[in-house]
Amino acid sequence: MSDSTSFSHLDEQGAARMVDVSEKPVTRRVAEASCRVLLSAETVARLSELPKGDALAVARLAGVQGAKQTSNLIPLAHTLLLDQVDVEIETTESGVSIRSRVVVHGRTGAEMEALVACSNAALALYDMVKAVERQAVVTDLRLERKSGGRHGSFERR
Repeated sequence: MSDSTSFSHLDEQGAARMVDVSEKPVTRRVAEASCRVLLSAETVARLSELPKGDALAVARLAGVQGAKQTSNLIPLAHTLLLDQVDVEIETTESGVSIRSRVVVHGRTGAEMEALVACSNAALALYDMVKAVERQAVVTDLRLERKSGGRHGSFERR
């Protein structure tokens, strides 16, 4: 393991590598992320009756599926057996707010899974609305909080 002053995803020559987590204890880890999809009020009103179907239901399922596929999408992410993935989608005046929560018992955190859940949900929503709104914007993808593991808890201020 590398010391705390170096990047753990780099080897001694500076090449990217997957971190060895085999010596770390298995602990309960929770990560939460969020993002937004900016849409017009007209599109928000039509989300359940778009030509492709219920956009919010599709986005929610895409978020869960994305979290489960994180290690296939992010080259250095470990494959995790996820205990829970929850994706909540709420309409707002300016579009849609997406939040994810991922729980895992493992040797590494679930931050990437929570972020991928939000981004995949947002992209699926974008795909659902692109025929009726070309001005849709995916924005503000971020980790909101995490707990568990060696580095302890984090909460966005």
